[in-house]
Amino acid sequence: MGFRSGLRPTGRLGMIAATTAAALTASVLLVVTPAGAEPVGAGSYTSTLPPGAALPTACSDLATNPRRHLTANAPAGAVPTNDWWSSLVYKRTECAFSDNLMAHPFSFDTVAGGLGVDYSTTPTITGTATTVGEYHYQYGADFTLGVTGLNASEAKVDGWTDWTVSPYWSDGARTLRATIGHGSPFVYARVTGGDARLSFSAAPTVWSNSGSRIGFSVDGHDYVAYAPSGATWSSGGTAITSNLAGKGYFSVAVLPTTPSSSNADRTALANSYGTYAHSHITGTRVSWSYDQAASTVSSTYAFTTQALEGSATGTVVSLYPHQWQNLSGGGTPIANTYVSPRGPMKTLVGTSSFTTSMRYNGVLPELPAVGITGGDLSTLNGFLDQAAQGDPLAGFNNDTYWTGKAVGRAARLAEIADQLNRTDVRDKMLNAIKGRLTDWFTASPGKSERVFYYDRNWGTLIGYPASYGSDTDLNDHHFHYGYYIAAAATLAKFDRNWASGGQYGGMVDLLIRDANNYDRNDTRFPFLRDFDIFAGHDWAAGHGAFFAGNNQESSSEGMNFANALIQWGQVTGNNAIRDAGLYIYTTQASAIRNYWFDPQDQAFPAAFQHSTVGMVWGDGGAYSTWFTAEPEKIHGINMLPITGGSLYLGHDPGYIDRNVAEIVRNSGSQPKVWQDIIWSFQALSKPDDALAAFRSTNYTPEEGESKAHTFHWLRNLSALGQVDTGVTANHPLHAVFTKGGNRTYVATNLGSSPITVRFSNGTTLNVPAGKTATTGAHTWTGGNAVPGPGNPTTTTTTTTTTPPPVGSSTLHVTSPNTLSAASGSGARSDAIEGAGGRNFDGVPTNARVYTACGITGSFDPSKQTQFSLQVDSATGVGNGVQARISYDANGSGNYSRVETYRYFATDPVNGWETYTQAAGTQSQTGSLSNMTNGCVKLEVWSAIGSGVSSLRASATAAEGRQSTVVIPFVVSGR
Repeated sequence: MGFRSGLRPTGRLGMIAATTAAALTASVLLVVTPAGAEPVGAGSYTSTLPPGAALPTACSDLATNPRRHLTANAPAGAVPTNDWWSSLVYKRTECAFSDNLMAHPFSFDTVAGGLGVDYSTTPTITGTATTVGEYHYQYGADFTLGVTGLNASEAKVDGWTDWTVSPYWSDGARTLRATIGHGSPFVYARVTGGDARLSFSAAPTVWSNSGSRIGFSVDGHDYVAYAPSGATWSSGGTAITSNLAGKGYFSVAVLPTTPSSSNADRTALANSYGTYAHSHITGTRVSWSYDQAASTVSSTYAFTTQALEGSATGTVVSLYPHQWQNLSGGGTPIANTYVSPRGPMKTLVGTSSFTTSMRYNGVLPELPAVGITGGDLSTLNGFLDQAAQGDPLAGFNNDTYWTGKAVGRAARLAEIADQLNRTDVRDKMLNAIKGRLTDWFTASPGKSERVFYYDRNWGTLIGYPASYGSDTDLNDHHFHYGYYIAAAATLAKFDRNWASGGQYGGMVDLLIRDANNYDRNDTRFPFLRDFDIFAGHDWAAGHGAFFAGNNQESSSEGMNFANALIQWGQVTGNNAIRDAGLYIYTTQASAIRNYWFDPQDQAFPAAFQHSTVGMVWGDGGAYSTWFTAEPEKIHGINMLPITGGSLYLGHDPGYIDRNVAEIVRNSGSQPKVWQDIIWSFQALSKPDDALAAFRSTNYTPEEGESKAHTFHWLRNLSALGQVDTGVTANHPLHAVFTKGGNRTYVATNLGSSPITVRFSNGTTLNVPAGKTATTGAHTWTGGNAVPGPGNPTTTTTTTTTTPPPVGSSTLHVTSPNTLSAASGSGARSDAIEGAGGRNFDGVPTNARVYTACGITGSFDPSKQTQFSLQVDSATGVGNGVQARISYDANGSGNYSRVETYRYFATDPVNGWETYTQAAGTQSQTGSLSNMTNGCVKLEVWSAIGSGVSSLRASATAAEGRQSTVVIPFVVSGR
């Protein structure tokens, strides 16, 4: 199954400090690789199957020959698994063809006569608001695309790219090759040996048939088939056919259908799409980049096309919500949308690539210790003493998943013990992690436990003992290995030598490459095996052989893997790994918000009465898990493990409250199991409530948790407050928290030299080597390791904000987070997420935030705030963009003057419109006063409407139409 975790039992390397090196007694001083093992530094894996070990299970000889269902044209190297189309090649239940393939907006099946095609728009829903239940946009063929007379014995794979696949059929006399993919409203086809044929169970409704184009409707869905010039289509009975004028290629598009669609509407769309009907997609490719200064991750999704006639070079692509909400380049979506299990898909016509830009709000190795004093310090030390009794890894099963849970728990304890100067507990945990990982990373002849085996046929690294189908189904490798990598990152901070390439760092890298290979040139493993590039999240099942497509349960364990890459990449100086982690982390955080949590109620069907799903399926979602119907675990499986990488869960405190309220409602009481996981989630919104519940409840920790870590998390969030997403930093390991209007800034330096971290509002933080530093009124200082590589501790320092001076009262909207006295370097469009049909008038929600700090000036009471924002909602109807401008007189983080303006109703016409203060003030609080190193913040969001809008930013003076804010101050410029 996509078994997540099934049934649960009740580059920059330095020398370690001498004190820590002495404590970590498990150091490997001399390593001799046993005969038969494949060496990787001091570690090794085996290429000989361990005794009693199981291999991937599949039809016929596929278990030992994964290329059995590929043609000679298929790319060399490892065969992809864990994808939306995996059942086409990894044949597990349907040995000749495939299970249903959910591409969106299409869904497909492969049969002897060709490709079954469907556009499902009506969900099937089971369960009630308080019970397990599911929704599915089930596959049911609208028609079969093929060749007249085709009767193939199987469907093979002729090729694939990052999010497309090309199935292939042949019966000896006729062939069909189709190209299908995520986001494409087209099926591209090439045929030989007969006429192109669309077969139906009943006669379709033909609404247009002219020349090489025919438009038809099935089950309320509108399609257009495009033949080459000079060809015609014949329609009769239950078939539409064409000889294609002997040219052998055609395409079929599904149109975004609305109840009011008319022939004129359909014809206009058919004409628009038709420009690209013979521009067949031959390649898709993702690339990403991390702008550290702006703390944004940009991802470009590019298409390669071949014009079989005409000269068009672009294509038509429909974007999922996590893509169009963050669209920063590639065009403006048309007004029409497609229905999908993930919510409305918006379409770009004629693009060769599009780019998303996502704000990165940081991760930490662990929350800083800022609230643990007095009696609470004694309490936490008592919990640490309990955790340190006996073997820290005892009581966990010996398989890959439960080993991961064990070392993950120990890593959390090591991090917080170091903060509290409990080096005895810290080193005990580090020794346990080091001993266990070293054992797993060392192979020997005949070794059958705690060993990794590389299967050259499948291009995969399997750990034995395996669990939950990680061997037979190639399930869950990112879930299991994410814990190993995260624990290795903690160990690496204290023992850089162990993590080096000459020791065991190479084995950690192999685990990363197996689960999500970041290196396209490494053909030992498929590129990003578990991460679906276009869908924006992982898939758990290796084969995906289910009626509902592939599935993923614990999105949070997928995020644990991504966070582990960030931490490991940062501590070892490997930016390629770090940046791959940042891409997966930011992209998947947006996907989780939209598809597992759906706070805007746009992904889940209206009749599905839950605020979350336990798992996402290719065609829907389920309020359930593979292993229990308990509400606490249905919700909690997408929260655990709780780490410094879990802060993305705190970006929407209102949703947290809604989620927790459903747990209580559906279970009929406060949580009775996994309380610690749920409290830790709740604490990201209401930390004091969660802490009070912890103090008053006797409970059993979740298997991967400890009372020490949970208390540390809750008590420190009680001091820190909520995650503040309005401020970012120019360093990957950072976070900002707000409580009572006061901000605490946090950053971790894993390097060997002090650094200064700059936050987007101008605050700076000096961070010593190997330490975590915070600002604010906290007095905790913890840890005693020698500063430098491999010796991170936590200190608390109060810093002053010293941004560069701003020398003008006119501020330009420039970088993703910045207001600047200088003009931009080139115009761009910043996407403003739609309100999802809800009303956010006066309430900044999913706002774009731009800040200028370092302003010193005298308030001029004869003036008022002015702004000129260039906005556009394209052809979207009923959208309203709203602005709020706030003033912080001294850069303290306290914006004492807040001005909210009435929203601006954009028109449904392409082109920039100017939104100014003339819209009027909706509300204003506080008063203006002279500023010294002060800050100004602009927030822009969608108050009403479902459509995404755009804000023009970074325009130069020559380009014109600049977005600006003019403040009522005489600025000194200093």
